[in-house]
Amino acid sequence: MMDIQAVREYLPHRYPFLLIDRVLDVEPGKRIEAIKNVSINEPFFNGHFPHEPIMPGVLIIEAMAQAAGILGFVTENKKPGDGFIYLLVGTDRARFKRRVVPGDTLHLSAEFIMAKRNILKFACEAKVDGKIVASAEMLVAEQKV
Repeated sequence: MMDIQAVREYLPHRYPFLLIDRVLDVEPGKRIEAIKNVSINEPFFNGHFPHEPIMPGVLIIEAMAQAAGILGFVTENKKPGDGFIYLLVGTDRARFKRRVVPGDTLHLSAEFIMAKRNILKFACEAKVDGKIVASAEMLVAEQKV
């Protein structure tokens, strides 16, 4: 389990783009489970949409990618502070099933599929109340900075 301080050690993102609040469980080389608490105070709700706030799908994809990035860092026993980042380089089979709205808790999971050179592949899902809201396969690339 990782609280927000530990999450910040594994992700270079900061407000307003840090989309992981807590890691519930992580098994290096296997899987991760994390959460994002969705609040009406999120800056994107001012424009998406003012009278019917919905979390943008692209940010749900980003939240899943951040969970996958933490799993990549933990698996490779590295951190951004060591001079590495993981960049999202591809998504396949992205699907959106339900809306995510203020008050929801987004449960994010990523399963490690494979690694080839510096590219890692993950199967990701986002759920609210046990129901899938989005899924995708993600490719992230490790890069030395």
